[in-house]
Amino acid sequence: MDHHASPKPATARKSKALSGSVRVPGDKSISHRAFMFGGLASGETRITGLLEGEDVLRTGDAMKAMGAVIEKHGDEWIIQGVGNGCLLEPVAPLDFGNAGTGSRLTMGLVGTYDMETTFIGDASLSKRPMGRVLDPLREMGVQVVKAAPGDRMPLTLRGPKHAAPISYRVPMASAQVKSAVLLAGLNAAGVTTVIEPVMTRDHTEKMLKGFGANLEVETDADGVRHIRIEGRGKLLGQTIAVPGDPSSAGFPLVAALLVPGSDIVIENVLMNPTRTGLVLTLQEMGGSIELLNPRNAGGEDVADIRVRGSELKGVTVPAERAPSMIDEYPVLAVAAAFAEGETLMQGLDELRVKESDRLAAVARGLEANGVDCTEGEDWLSVRGRPDGRGLGGGTVETHLDHRIAMSFLVMGLMSEKPVTIDDANMIATSFPEFMGLMKGLGATIE
Repeated sequence: MDHHASPKPATARKSKALSGSVRVPGDKSISHRAFMFGGLASGETRITGLLEGEDVLRTGDAMKAMGAVIEKHGDEWIIQGVGNGCLLEPVAPLDFGNAGTGSRLTMGLVGTYDMETTFIGDASLSKRPMGRVLDPLREMGVQVVKAAPGDRMPLTLRGPKHAAPISYRVPMASAQVKSAVLLAGLNAAGVTTVIEPVMTRDHTEKMLKGFGANLEVETDADGVRHIRIEGRGKLLGQTIAVPGDPSSAGFPLVAALLVPGSDIVIENVLMNPTRTGLVLTLQEMGGSIELLNPRNAGGEDVADIRVRGSELKGVTVPAERAPSMIDEYPVLAVAAAFAEGETLMQGLDELRVKESDRLAAVARGLEANGVDCTEGEDWLSVRGRPDGRGLGGGTVETHLDHRIAMSFLVMGLMSEKPVTIDDANMIATSFPEFMGLMKGLGATIE
C-alpha cells in the first residue's frame, strides 16, 4: 500500500441483523513469526493461512533481503531458510512500512550479527519509540550507529563480533521487547534470559520451541516468568497452519453483538489465553458468545465463535487484563458506547505508543460521534447509550491507524446517524478482506 495514496473515506450506516459464517485472516503475530523463523531455520518451512497483509509481507521481504527464499504456491507459502547464524547483510535498507512488530522483532534478530543493517518505515512507524528494544540490544554489544532523535527510525545497527548473552527484566508488558531479546539471544553464545513480570502473548516461546530452539520457561512463586534460550542452536523448518487472528475477529464479533437479531459464526479463531481478553470482557458485559468445537492446532488453542445480538452492560476492565487485549480496546470502546451504564478501561498507557496515540484517537472519535467519554492518562471511561440515539454523524480521524478505522466503521452499524472515517486505505495493513467480509454478513458500509 502506498502511504501517499490519496485518502479514501468510508461510511457505515445503521444495519439490519448480520448473519452467516466467516473466516478472518490468519493471526498477525503468528504470521510475522512464521516468516521470520522459517527464513532463519535450516530446510523447508510450509505455511498455510498466513495473513497476507502489508505488514507481514514487509517482514517476508526483510527475510528475503537477508538470504531466505520465500515463494507462494497456491494457498501455501514455501520458505527455504538460511540456517541459524547464517543471515546475510542486506544490501539496502529494510523498509517495514507500518509494521511495528516486524521491525522490532527483526532488530532483535539481526542486531547480534556482525553486520550493518538499516531500518526505515512510513511516517507513522517513524514516530514510534524503538529505544525499548535497542536498550537491551546495547547491553549485548549492539551499536546504534545512526538514529533519528529519540531512538526512532531511520536507524542503523552494527552488530558486535561476539554478542554477549544477558539477563533482562522487561520494564513494561511488551511481547515485542521480550521477543526481540530472545531472538537476539539465538545468535549469542551461551544462555540469554528474559524475566517477564507480567505475561504477554507467548507465540515467540511456543514457536521457537517448535522450530527446535533449546528454550525453557519457569514461573516463580510470584508469577514472574523466566524464559531462557540457548544461543547458536539449530532450528529446523516446520509446517505451520496459522489460525484466525483474534484481533481481527473482534470487529465482526462486536458488530454482531451490537446489531439486534444478529447471529454469526467466526470460524477457526486463535484462543491462546494470552489473547482472549476481549472475549472475556464482552462475556462479562452480557454478550452472547459461545465457543464451538474447541481444539488444538499446532500447539495453539483454536475454536469457532458463535455471536448473537445482545444487550450489553458497562463493566470495569482491570489493568492486568490489558496485555491480553491491548489491540482490542478501540473496538471495545465502541461496544461500550452502546452498553448500559459506564465502562471503565484501565492500564492503557501502552496504547499511547501504538500506530497512533490510540487512546487519544479513540476518545476523539467517540466525542466526534456524540459519545459521553472521559480520557485519563492511562484510562478511558465510556458512558453508553444502548439505543444508539443521538450517536454518530461525525467524521473520525484515523491517523493512519487500521484499528481505529475498522472500529469506527463498526460503530456506524448501530448508531442513529452514519459514521465516516477519513481514510480506509490503511485497513489493508492487517485485514485486507475487511470490507468484503463485513458486507457479506449484511453490514452497510460504503
